[in-house]
Amino acid sequence: MGSSSKDDSGSDGEASSGDTPPPDSTRFTEGERVLAYHGPRIYEAKVQKAEQRKKDWKYFVHYLHIANSWDEWVGADRLLKHTEENVSKQQALHKKQNLDKNSKLGRSQTKPKNSADTKTDKEDTKGNATKGKKRKADSNAEKDNISMEKQVKVQIPSTLKKQLVDDWEFVTQQDKLVKLPRSPTVDDILSKYLEYRSKKDGVMTDSIGEVLKGIRCYFDKALPVMLLYKRERQQYQDVIKEDVSPSTIYGAEHLLRLFVKLPELLAYVNIEVETLTRLQQKLLDFLKFLQKNQSTFFLSAYDGSKVSESKSKGKDE
Repeated sequence: MGSSSKDDSGSDGEASSGDTPPPDSTRFTEGERVLAYHGPRIYEAKVQKAEQRKKDWKYFVHYLHIANSWDEWVGADRLLKHTEENVSKQQALHKKQNLDKNSKLGRSQTKPKNSADTKTDKEDTKGNATKGKKRKADSNAEKDNISMEKQVKVQIPSTLKKQLVDDWEFVTQQDKLVKLPRSPTVDDILSKYLEYRSKKDGVMTDSIGEVLKGIRCYFDKALPVMLLYKRERQQYQDVIKEDVSPSTIYGAEHLLRLFVKLPELLAYVNIEVETLTRLQQKLLDFLKFLQKNQSTFFLSAYDGSKVSESKSKGKDE
């Protein structure tokens, strides 16, 4: 989460497309109770801080009834006013997610209902609502919060959270893209980490290798589904051809976005508590490795020419 952190590694899976700055009427204030998108669900939250960064507002939110470790900075597009209509929207979405709970891992996220659907749901809710139904809805929301607590918690270091914010601003606000192919690639970074751990531990452990294989697999599958901003999709189609793995083309910028989405991707995987604890420690160690090599692995500036080329190509077609 995070940011990815990081977007927010955002996304139809893209919670933070950032294409249109929010109008003044949708701004939120410190201390305001709101509803916030986190992955495919909507949770009750409270705005702790509000900051204007360039043309856009960012909000530091705390999810109610959830541990503080989930607190994060989000854009206005992740937030909803706490109104009767939006609460109905939240309840309808929770209900649908519960029905889809056993869906196959890796499917793209369920999109929020459009305004017309929400209006219909609102009218139905008003006509049929009873105290019993309200209690049931509250109970479902409570269960969702509990399942969120059981998710893999990925603690992203503060400097990498800042990297995620810069990444979001480069792509969505400045019309710039990461120049591809990257060097080092995701595969290169994973190999460097394996080498680093082998030297540090004096032995190459199977468990580290398995975790790295898992990261690579999740990255290759998740990238086109939920790790790209809308403005990056044309570039993806241009560079990823048949039998080419994204992990051999993309680099640290997109890899970091995966760690924002990992709690969501692993939510329905049956993991024992002891295994979960070890996995979280290994993921944190890998993130610290990224942080230690941040100046080497991450770009300090993105390329502005490719977005313009993609826009022109779209017009010609």
